[in-house]
Amino acid sequence: MARRIRIFAFGGNEVAPVGLTDEEGKPIIPDIPMQWQRTDRTCKEIADIIAANPDDDYIITHGNGPQVGNILLRAEYSRKILHPLPLDVCGADTQGAMGYMIAMLGNELKVRGIDKIVAETVTQVVVNKDDPDFQNPTKFIGPPYSKEDALERKEKHGWEVKLHSKDDRGNEIWRRVVPSPLPIDIVEIETVEAALEAGIIPISVGGGGIPVVQVEPEIIDGKEVYKCNYGITYTRPYVAGQPKAKIYTGVEAVIDKDYASALLGRMLIERAKERGEELEVSFTIFTAEDGAKLNYQKPDQKDLRHLTLSEAKELYNRKPCPFPPGSMGPKIKAIIDFLEGGGKIAYISLTKLFEKTLKGEAGTTMVPD
Repeated sequence: MARRIRIFAFGGNEVAPVGLTDEEGKPIIPDIPMQWQRTDRTCKEIADIIAANPDDDYIITHGNGPQVGNILLRAEYSRKILHPLPLDVCGADTQGAMGYMIAMLGNELKVRGIDKIVAETVTQVVVNKDDPDFQNPTKFIGPPYSKEDALERKEKHGWEVKLHSKDDRGNEIWRRVVPSPLPIDIVEIETVEAALEAGIIPISVGGGGIPVVQVEPEIIDGKEVYKCNYGITYTRPYVAGQPKAKIYTGVEAVIDKDYASALLGRMLIERAKERGEELEVSFTIFTAEDGAKLNYQKPDQKDLRHLTLSEAKELYNRKPCPFPPGSMGPKIKAIIDFLEGGGKIAYISLTKLFEKTLKGEAGTTMVPD
């Protein structure tokens, strides 16, 4: 019998509530107690799923857009007294803090008699230094702004900003955007596999992973020299024909967590095949919407409850693409990549509607042809 692994990808809304406004309609940035309470609600819903499917293994991934945006805001406000923070360090910070919060799922499981450890694995994810997104940033981070406030920050701080969506009143929501290169490898993949073997629920590729690039060596005076950030170098004797050392250094980017989660699933499947093992891996993206939709937020909006891989590719490849590039588009593309890489089934759902999604009554289900 094939081993079953469920990958659950949390959106930022599963840790920080979204859409909160004050009496004047201005957005409220959730504080730490509000984030703990929202995460607790998410963990209770995930514990329900685990209790109903106790024989499966689980991996949790998560986004970090709101959280890394808040870190950058704090850095902006304190720039007169503190140094700025690069995005790779911001990603590492959020992995630790958000992993700590999500790991309270272990508390919820224990009071239900399920003795499983939930553990954060700080994860580096490799990207291509020549990825085109470095020239045209697409990843939304940070809190929402009005168009006026967003353009003011663009002028004052040099931010790239774009229209994100509209609220239920029709008001435009703008956010900051940063580079989001495609993930191509996961440095700590063996750590994730070891955790699964030990019966641990790993929290991995948080925020899409800490973005790193592989460093190309220079040959200097008979030595391989790997030059990393901040003047740090690694050196070893040069031997003709020997494989390059896998040395990594961080880059200014935020990786899409859905792409990284899909890559994680594909790598687990491929590595299991190489060992002669069979895995059945499912991939669920939990988001703020009840599944994917055509003509989103338009009068003729339509729920997409079930899609085959071919149907999903046909929709995604339409010109223009019917799925917005900063929100649903990456989710659909990530699932396409996952299914093409051997994934068994994928879902887009709300945590509270997961069981209905499994029955085809909510969310979006996508399957191979």
